[in-house]
Formats: sequence, C-alpha cells, structure tokens
Amino acid sequence: MTDTPLTEAEEMLRDLSARLTDPVPPECLLCYVFRMLEHGCRGLRWARRYRDLRAPQATALVRRLRQVGAGCDCEIFWNGYVLHDAHLVRTIELDQDGRAHPGDLDYPEVMPPCQGARAGSTRPCALWRRLGRYR
Repeated sequence: MTDTPLTEAEEMLRDLSARLTDPVPPECLLCYVFRMLEHGCRGLRWARRYRDLRAPQATALVRRLRQVGAGCDCEIFWNGYVLHDAHLVRTIELDQDGRAHPGDLDYPEVMPPCQGARAGSTRPCALWRRLGRYR
C-alpha cells in the first residue's frame, strides 16, 4: 500500500508532537513538567505523560503530587517544589527616584540544564528543592 499525502502528513505531525512533548533522557520529572507548561496546564497531564513514558512503575505519582498540594502541573511549582536559591536570580527594583535596589529572587529567563534522573525515576534532579509540607 502506498502512503497518501494525508497519511504522510499525519505521520509528520505525530513525529513533531513527540519531539516537542516527549521527555528528553535523562530529563527529570520536574524539569520536564516545567518545560511543558509552555503548552498549558490541564490537570496533571504532563506529570502523567512523563510517568507513562519514563516511569510506568510509579503508580503512586499522582497521589504523591497531590500530597504536596499539586492538583495540576503548575501547582507542582506553586505548592510543592521550587528551584534551589543558587539557580534563582535577584531582580532589580527601581525606587521613585530611579535608584536600583535588590528585589526578590525569581526564576531565570533561561532555565539551567536538567541535572538528570535515572530511567524509571520520578525524583526531581538536584535543581529542585521541596517546599514546606503542604499537609
């Protein structure tokens, strides 16, 4: 059977989708989810995708994320984990006279490269630290 233009286009779209949304070994769960949030947050969609593709044995992942207050992918970073301070950048704030003062710590414009995770693991790499207990 000969491929039609439609089947070729569908295959190209599947390949492109995989290149854009598959975890890149040895990318950790949190670096992957943070990267995927550029495509939006709908529940724990990206965390589940990572688990399904990289760590299918991690059947308690959703429960563990919910225990740190993450009911969706973006809440992983609101309630559960944050970059270690060493990777954050200090903002500069200007006062009314235009003088610069140190501001808050914030995420860098370009994230540092993932430190990696072993295959089958959902543990975060060394870039991330757990926030205080949610429950």
